[in-house]
Amino acid sequence: MRYGVIGTGAIGGYYGARLAQSGQEVHFLLHQDYEYVKANGLQVDSCDGSFHLDKPHVYDATDKMPQCDVVLVGLKTTNNHLLKQLLPPLLKEDTLVVLIQNGIGVEADVEAMFPGLWLAAGLAFICSAKTEPGRVNHQCYGQINLGNYSCKNEELVQQVCDHFCAAGVKARQVEYQEARWKKAVWNMPFNGMTVALNTQTDLLLKNPATRQLIREQMMEVIGAARHLGVKNIDETFADKMISTTDVMTPYSPSMKLDFDFHRPMEIGYLYSRPIEIAHHAGFDMPRLSMLEAELKFLSESNQ
Repeated sequence: MRYGVIGTGAIGGYYGARLAQSGQEVHFLLHQDYEYVKANGLQVDSCDGSFHLDKPHVYDATDKMPQCDVVLVGLKTTNNHLLKQLLPPLLKEDTLVVLIQNGIGVEADVEAMFPGLWLAAGLAFICSAKTEPGRVNHQCYGQINLGNYSCKNEELVQQVCDHFCAAGVKARQVEYQEARWKKAVWNMPFNGMTVALNTQTDLLLKNPATRQLIREQMMEVIGAARHLGVKNIDETFADKMISTTDVMTPYSPSMKLDFDFHRPMEIGYLYSRPIEIAHHAGFDMPRLSMLEAELKFLSESNQ
C-alpha cells in the first residue's frame, strides 16, 4: 500500500516514519527542512526505540508525488486552507484521507472542500515534538485510533490499523463522534491552560487549584458530548485522563509549542467550534469559553 504524508512534523513525521521503517511505501511532503532531510534522512528519537530513515521519499510539492492509497494529514488545522491545493495530486477515486488533527468539525469542513472524499479521523495519543530539522522527538505514548467518517471501504480503514500495529504502533478502529469528543476531554483543558499559565502538564496537576480546574473543564467537555448524544463517556473518563497525565513525562502540548514559537494557535477547532456546537445544542461551557477568550487575547499579543 502506498502512503502519503502531508505535514511531516511531530505527528505526521512520527507515524509516517514508523510505517516506512516497517516496510510500507511512504512519501513525505516537507516544507522548511526538505533540503536537510533529502540530504541527511529523517531521525526519530523515540522512547520505544530510536531509528533513522536514510533515504526517505521526500518532496517539496505534492504535484511531484505519486497518487496514494492512504494520505495521512499531519498539518495544523490553521493550515487546512492549503489542502485545496495540496491534496488533489495525491488522490485516486478510492484514496482514504486520515486527518491526524486536533479539534471538532475538521472532517465536515474538509468534506465540504472535497465532496465524496473518503475521510477518517486519526486520534493520536502521543507526546511528540519536532523542534529542529529532520528530527522527531517521541517522548511517550503513541497509540492512534481511527474513526471512520465517510470511507465506504471499512476493510481499508482496518488495513491501515493493521499496518500501524505491524509497525509497532497500537491502533484500533473507534466510533467517530465518541473518539473526537474523548480526545477533546484532554485537549481542551491542557492545550489552553499550558499557554494561559505558561507551564507544562505536570505542574498543572501538581497544584490543587489548577488540578481541580482541569477536572472541571474536562467535565464541561463530557457534559457537552453527552448532551450531543455521545455514548461511553462519563466522569470516570476524566479521572482516567488525569491519571494518565499524572504519569506522563512533563509535556508542552502542541498549542504551547505553537505559542512559544510565535505560530498561529488552533483555537478554532479546539475551542470555538466545539463551544459553538454545544451552545447551539443547548449546553454552555463557561470555563472553556473563558479560556477561549484568554487564548484569543494572547494570540493577538503574540503575533
